[in-house]
Amino acid sequence: MNQADTAWMLISTALVLLMTPALAFFYGGLVRSKNSLNTMMMSFISLGFVGVLWALLGYSLAFSTGNDWIGDLSNAFLRGVGLEVRPATTIPHALFMSYQGTFAIITAALISGAIVERMRFSAYVAFISLWALAVYSPIAHWVWGGGWLAKMGALDFAGGTVVHVNAAVAALAAAIVVGRRSDYQKASILPHNVPFVLLGAGLLWFGWFGFNAGSALAASPIAGLAFVTTMLAPAATLVVWTIIDVVRTGKPTSVGAATAIVVGLVAVTPAAGFISPMSALALGGIAAIPSYFAIQIRAKTSLDDSLDVIAAHGVGGTVGALLTGVFAEKALNGVADGVLFGNPKQILVQGTAILAAIVYSGVASFVLLKAIALVMPLRATADEEASGLDIALHGEEAYLHAGGMDAVTPVEADVFQPATAPAKSAAVSI
Repeated sequence: MNQADTAWMLISTALVLLMTPALAFFYGGLVRSKNSLNTMMMSFISLGFVGVLWALLGYSLAFSTGNDWIGDLSNAFLRGVGLEVRPATTIPHALFMSYQGTFAIITAALISGAIVERMRFSAYVAFISLWALAVYSPIAHWVWGGGWLAKMGALDFAGGTVVHVNAAVAALAAAIVVGRRSDYQKASILPHNVPFVLLGAGLLWFGWFGFNAGSALAASPIAGLAFVTTMLAPAATLVVWTIIDVVRTGKPTSVGAATAIVVGLVAVTPAAGFISPMSALALGGIAAIPSYFAIQIRAKTSLDDSLDVIAAHGVGGTVGALLTGVFAEKALNGVADGVLFGNPKQILVQGTAILAAIVYSGVASFVLLKAIALVMPLRATADEEASGLDIALHGEEAYLHAGGMDAVTPVEADVFQPATAPAKSAAVSI
């Protein structure tokens, strides 16, 4: 037991837990006011259902010995998970379980960005609860629990594949199965509260230091390295994204800046403890380009990924995981070199891990959604969607204006809405 390591992991666990409320603000600001509470609840509810299921079964499925594909039930109901030091760490076993639980919670919550403003809350809760056990836990075991991808040598320091690619593919399946919003591509759908979006992005960056640097599982030089790369990569993404925005539209937008920060954080997540600070700058700058244009392309299609989870997390996570296989330095972490340091095979291993997560998460998520649809409707009725899910599903309103902020007068709208439509920017979800 190391007291410094334990103290750092207590702080990191709290930081990652904060990311879920931060995500709620980020997502909540991006939707229309009539759906803002429902959208924020989709993040907050994961703290409860996924958090409880993680303690009961998820942790054991992900981190107990098991086999190459799934953990066994030796740690179910936290059996054998107490204050003793967890093997291969210097921290209490229960603290390690809690830290990993915060990852499961926010990964499930990320999915909501693709189906906000039309999925029934009860169906969503059922889906993320089953998904956390049937999809997240096995993939976490493959990479972090000693499974087949770990044995192959896949590098994923804090969750580029396990968290971001995994959630994005599930989000894609959900967007396809649930279907488009009734007014998608028929009406202007703008963020109702851009300050919320900026607040959420800022809190996410703050919490992400626990997400990435905490993944060292110790107050160590590797934690310091991950902390620095987590600071620099999103900064580079923000610079490149802003330049593209100005060249393309003539104006740098707030929502675009917030989105850029999140894309940079997503991209550096798999690489944080494996690459140098200068490589982090390069990785962050490169990651801005495919995610930015993925948003532009998606907006012209019939796919209603409401807050562009696929472009931000799927594309950002994939680029980050592949670039980990390019920039990784064994001299820094003692694990493996990437392409630039004489190991071209590493990028093939990274690609295998990404492909495995895409196939399994996509198929399993689709099956789970179809199974739930046999028991309950997946989406709200047309009337509920038109009036807003806050009132229809929760009996609450976010604002005192009759009908919510979407019903304010033109004069009031000037106060609450941005003067120019942020839709011109490649700006979306976390």
